[in-house]
Amino acid sequence: MKQKRKSPGVIFMIPVVSILIVLTAFTISRLTPQEDLKSKYAYKDFESAKKCRSCHPGLYEQWSQAMMSQAYTHHWDEIEYFDLAVAHSNAKPEIKNVVDGCNGCHTPLAFMGGKEFPPPRPEAKSMANESVSCEVCHLTQAAQTDPPFNFSYLVKPGITKYALRTPTVESPAHKIVTNDFFRTTEFCGNCHNEKNPFGVWVKSTQLEWKEGPYYKENIRCQDCHMPKGGPFLNALMTKPYDDSRLHLFHGAHDPGKVRGTIELRIQPDIREAEPGESIVFTVVLFNQKTGHKFPTGSVEDRIAWLQVEATDAKGKVYHLNVDKKGFEGEEYTISGDYLAYQDMGLPLGLPDFKGIQRDGIPAGNRIFRMPYFDPEGRMTIMQWNTAKQGVDYRIGPREAKVEKLTFRIPFDAAPGEMKVRAVLNYQLLVKPVADFLKVPADESEIKVVNEHSTTVQILP
Repeated sequence: MKQKRKSPGVIFMIPVVSILIVLTAFTISRLTPQEDLKSKYAYKDFESAKKCRSCHPGLYEQWSQAMMSQAYTHHWDEIEYFDLAVAHSNAKPEIKNVVDGCNGCHTPLAFMGGKEFPPPRPEAKSMANESVSCEVCHLTQAAQTDPPFNFSYLVKPGITKYALRTPTVESPAHKIVTNDFFRTTEFCGNCHNEKNPFGVWVKSTQLEWKEGPYYKENIRCQDCHMPKGGPFLNALMTKPYDDSRLHLFHGAHDPGKVRGTIELRIQPDIREAEPGESIVFTVVLFNQKTGHKFPTGSVEDRIAWLQVEATDAKGKVYHLNVDKKGFEGEEYTISGDYLAYQDMGLPLGLPDFKGIQRDGIPAGNRIFRMPYFDPEGRMTIMQWNTAKQGVDYRIGPREAKVEKLTFRIPFDAAPGEMKVRAVLNYQLLVKPVADFLKVPADESEIKVVNEHSTTVQILP
């Protein structure tokens, strides 16, 4: 509710000087005295993205198809904010300022330029609907905290816009100032890190990147979510560039981005078995694609799970349960018949609310998630009400997880080839929550991340 041959001396000195300059710039950016931007400006101080479209049509169209342009208007964000967060603050006024802060990242123009909170609903078509617009990013000068989090951006409206590329022509609409801060992942961390009132990092995508291997290799958020490409016309008055930063911002809501994120392989320990014998299947899941953990971002909402099924020679399907590993908190990583999310009862006005199904998927599957718990120890999806987090069983960048499934061949299994298929599925929002809150079905639809099959022979 969001980072190159002359003499040996020259080789050494140029990178060092460059690094010192860059590090100094970043340090100055992060140590800028923090300003409270809530309601500091007015809507009239900011331009609409549609005005930017007149000179930057290609970038505008890319942005308009990305979640950046829908961070306030997207159906689940609207339901979560108004039906849960705002309603919760009405019941507990002491958290109103925290709930107001949701707008700092979901609709920064409303946060900085609005005078009343909550802003109008999307149907009112107010300036809040700009979501994370062109002005938000291109007026950002720095991060005000280290690490950046909770809308820590420093924004000053005006005709000066900040960018990474040195302009080749003067814009007729505004000044352009280059800012190396745009090269950093701290730029993204302004909203893709979030700490809640309990001091819990409920969003930590940039921090996950910094703890992983891509940080050491200087492969940054922008390299994957704003890849270079061309020739592409950034602005009508310039030439096309071969290395334009494309404004795709494709992430969790893009099936093409999710597909193939995790590589998956399955193999048996034996190839032939009689009914009554057991075969141990090993599944290896390797995160080769993301620079952060998977899933990331709204981890309270999202799950990825491994489902393995065997189909015998006559087409009968058997479900395989994952073997337990015995680590603390493992019960939250294996699907079953459990109730959760009882704390939704307060904002929804349901005092005796018993909760709803925790997982909504077949029992016995391994779930890659990190559970969030409310102050009473109940699993929650309300990140602002998260007092602690449970075991982090997500898949880190370049991490391989190994899962085993011991399958005793049923006595009624048909002789012949048995195909065993492993699938890693993904949901943006657990289906029981989506159904209960009447969230449109696309938010809880199952996305296949990857799959792999193997075969064994069942003897007569």
